[in-house]
Amino acid sequence: MISTLAGLLLARADDDGPALLFEDATWSWRELLREAAVRSAALQELRPADGRPWHVGVLMDNTPDYLLLVAAAGLSGATVVGINPTRRGAELAADVRSTDCAVILTEPDHLPLLEGVDHGAGTVLAAGTPAYDDLLRRHADAPVAATPEALDPASVLLLLFTSGSTGAPKAVICTTGRFALLCQVTPLQLTRDDVAYNAMPMFHGNALMASWGPCLVHGATFALRRRFSASGFADDVRRFGATYFNYVGRSLSYVLAQPERPEERDNRLRTGFGTEASARDREEFERRFGCPLVESYGSSEGTCSIRRTPETPEGALGLAAEGTPVEIMAPDGTPCPPARFADDGRMLNPEEAIGEIVATGAAGRFEGYYGNPDATAEKIRGEDYWSGDLAYRDAEGWIWFAGRSADWLRVDSENFAAAPVERILSRHPGVAVAAVYAVPDPRTGDRVMATLQVTGSPADFDLVGFAGFLDDQPDLGTKWAPSLVRLTRDLPVTATRKVDKPTLKRLQWGGADPVFERTADGYRPLTADRAEELRAEFARHRRTALLTT
Repeated sequence: MISTLAGLLLARADDDGPALLFEDATWSWRELLREAAVRSAALQELRPADGRPWHVGVLMDNTPDYLLLVAAAGLSGATVVGINPTRRGAELAADVRSTDCAVILTEPDHLPLLEGVDHGAGTVLAAGTPAYDDLLRRHADAPVAATPEALDPASVLLLLFTSGSTGAPKAVICTTGRFALLCQVTPLQLTRDDVAYNAMPMFHGNALMASWGPCLVHGATFALRRRFSASGFADDVRRFGATYFNYVGRSLSYVLAQPERPEERDNRLRTGFGTEASARDREEFERRFGCPLVESYGSSEGTCSIRRTPETPEGALGLAAEGTPVEIMAPDGTPCPPARFADDGRMLNPEEAIGEIVATGAAGRFEGYYGNPDATAEKIRGEDYWSGDLAYRDAEGWIWFAGRSADWLRVDSENFAAAPVERILSRHPGVAVAAVYAVPDPRTGDRVMATLQVTGSPADFDLVGFAGFLDDQPDLGTKWAPSLVRLTRDLPVTATRKVDKPTLKRLQWGGADPVFERTADGYRPLTADRAEELRAEFARHRRTALLTT
């Protein structure tokens, strides 16, 4: 087992096989290592002389430069901080300052994001500018070699921000040793003849650990797209001859929203790997592209893995991967009993069966959040890692996702999780994706709100039929039916294509999309007059502070 990214890279130094495809250009592994060595020397020149952390913020789209800088960090011992280009202003500045970036390497199109922003970095260079090109030219003859720091498995290679789908992003520490291990123990069986297509953002662990890393280990080819494009997916996989691709969040649903074309099945794809695609989307993708998909549960923190097998019930996460035991725990640290179900499918014991996914004995694998000891401490109890995600086991031991810990709802003193409600709503043929979350009730507790991304026009969505559909679902809990429904063509998503629930929660029932309120007769439009009535109700019960609109 090779212990560092530097070791994996140096093993490819004399490999003339194709390593990287980008637009119309190709690099061999030998050429990639030569250019990475140039950038490694450049990063060493940029190393702060005042003792500040050697953290290099990379604010770029998916370009060869981004990949080469990650490889350069692997050879030099520098730390790459992936900066999300969808962040703006104070939020972007907070990301940079909280990770102590001394240097930011970017591209001309992203320079305006840094203007007037108090990011604290002493050096900002944009690829393709004279200053950047001169820096690389000064090191054109740098040898392909690794520094002693780079050969230390404990050197921090990456700071990877969490997706921010449930709160402020946190920077997960990833050492070069952990990165190398993950690349080698992955269940993805790539071969030298494989071409892995990646359009997921490289500041997120999925692109590096589930696509480029396995390519590096096996000498496969990495095909890179600057930004994700649903309309370009089918053409890309054919043009690059892709045999594998990775995805996260709702990317798959965007691809499937494109008009179906006969040539989609004319491809070399043999597998895709990702997270959070619905069962319906996975089935539809295999029908259209002839390619089966593999799903697993994991996180940037890298502490546990739950994988689907061919026997996994539709909709379940699967079973804990070998060597990463998982328990479903109640808040007091006791294991939750299995879920029990009525004949009609309703869960009879959600409050005791739903708990937090805990990777037992995995505390040592969690390398922490940079500069955030409180958030790090919240994840650790003794030797165990508490994920913050909710789940339950059925009687056969299969693990089912139940949402984030922030996805608990409390209605009329009954607690339940959002994910089972979302699964039921997604059965409706007119619903592409359902996001369920809590909004405040004027009197006490929560109301259930759902934002539905519909398959057609929101104006054509049959709310009468939808209300009847809800009445016909035998496993829909008595408190689970959405009190408020927003209809949209596009759910807000994070940069990694996960549903952005914090934005939906802040919006409550405001915004431009139509919102409807459940009544005894079905759903009626929530008009401006009704919104004012709601505000008055909140005021009467002294809960106005809970309103955000």
